[in-house]
Amino acid sequence: MVSDKYVRKLHRKMFDQTWKWAGKYRSTEKNLGVPFEEIHERLAALGDVRFWLEHKTYSVDEIALRFHHRLVVIHPFPNGNGRHARLLADIFVMKHGWPRFSWGAKDLVRPGEARARYLEAIRAADGGDLRLLLEFGRA
Repeated sequence: MVSDKYVRKLHRKMFDQTWKWAGKYRSTEKNLGVPFEEIHERLAALGDVRFWLEHKTYSVDEIALRFHHRLVVIHPFPNGNGRHARLLADIFVMKHGWPRFSWGAKDLVRPGEARARYLEAIRAADGGDLRLLLEFGRA
């Protein structure tokens, strides 16, 4: 599941009824994410996730949330990146016998307190502090 093929396939399955381009990486710059030319290279670096799991570097929750954060930072698709990354994190923990994340048990797509807390946790993770994201994931 930590592969280019799986990442694109899941996005396509999630959004193919919404966008014709679902499952295709963006080819333009956005105000978020890495330069579009770096998307493939950055996704290839997700091999770290497999390493962390194999070597028990972090807990399953922390690996899933680090995976989620990296996808959000890369921002590989024109839209749907947060929802996609959250679902991937949920699938990851469930595959390893843990319950899916609650993500604050609120709608994170629409503006509101839960979305603000989620974005605050993402910004903290951008600075290397995953504590808020770990708390929010199970809040």
